[in-house]
Amino acid sequence: MLYQINLERILFIDIETVPATETYQEMPERLKALWDKKAGRLSPEVKPEDVYEQAGIYAEFGKIICISAGFFKDEGFRIKSFAGSDEPGLLSAFGQLLNTYYNHRESLLCGHNGKEFDFPYIARRMLINRIHLPEILNLAGKRPWEVAHLDTMELWKFGDYKHYTSLDLLAFSFGIPTPKDDMDGSMVAGVFYREKDIDRIVAYCQQDMITVAQVLLSYMGKPLIKEEQFIVSEPALFEKE
Repeated sequence: MLYQINLERILFIDIETVPATETYQEMPERLKALWDKKAGRLSPEVKPEDVYEQAGIYAEFGKIICISAGFFKDEGFRIKSFAGSDEPGLLSAFGQLLNTYYNHRESLLCGHNGKEFDFPYIARRMLINRIHLPEILNLAGKRPWEVAHLDTMELWKFGDYKHYTSLDLLAFSFGIPTPKDDMDGSMVAGVFYREKDIDRIVAYCQQDMITVAQVLLSYMGKPLIKEEQFIVSEPALFEKE
């Protein structure tokens, strides 16, 4: 089945997330109390404020600051990112992209660990921000074979659900350049809140997304995307006033 997929109907994505506020102390009191309970279950021996850097991986305590998307068109691989501090703005713009171009039966979303992280995180943050879910993200009532999601980590498991393989390790295994040559996920919040360097985050997110596409091509036995095939649009930036 994988070999029969039309590559031009796949939207490859990657997201970057951060805690909802820069510091634990800035959280609203009610949310802080809820985080205390969550942190107590995660690390009972550690103070909630000391593990607050992990809040960004939970949609209820974090937010999306960048979504990078890529797709094959003609002979090129086109890239567009939506980024900034205005999460409702970037989510609305990304949702419009999905509703306009990826609402067909043959459309697919592809990410690495996308089924466990990227796809549900986007859906949850859209709902929290009162944004109507695009059909490709709305799983309610759908049978498993009707869910239009590809996950390069799941495909690598071959049924072994205990196995986790990082995108960087898969890239190395297939001879793909590392996506972690400038920064890694643990640095994103600091770059966003302290350095305020959204361009650096966009570049990092785009590189991860490109690597997802390269890994899927490797699964399919197809040639990797060449540098001259990349067509990168200016990122759509959304900043709070």
